[in-house]
Amino acid sequence: MTPTPSSVESAEQSTPYTFRDWYIPDRMMEALTRYVEQHVPTGDFLLAVLENNLSEAVGRADDENLQNLPAYVAYLYNEVPSTCHGSPEKVTAWLAKVKQP
Repeated sequence: MTPTPSSVESAEQSTPYTFRDWYIPDRMMEALTRYVEQHVPTGDFLLAVLENNLSEAVGRADDENLQNLPAYVAYLYNEVPSTCHGSPEKVTAWLAKVKQP
């Protein structure tokens, strides 16, 4: 069974990114947005996802993120510039760029 946000969470928070029955929790979407828009480093789980390191991502995920990994893949593929994810080298280069005001 794939989890979905509870109705209480949904009422209190904005709608998370969803792909089929999977979703990215708001707390994680905030970190992803900061990474993409401001080149801010992420935590270890998101770093593994961004670097396309499945075994590391699975090992570092909490239960909610582990069950929703497909949403991260869909989000990165469909919504994020390919220059900022997919390998450790791309992530390092993205983080090295300074966001211009």
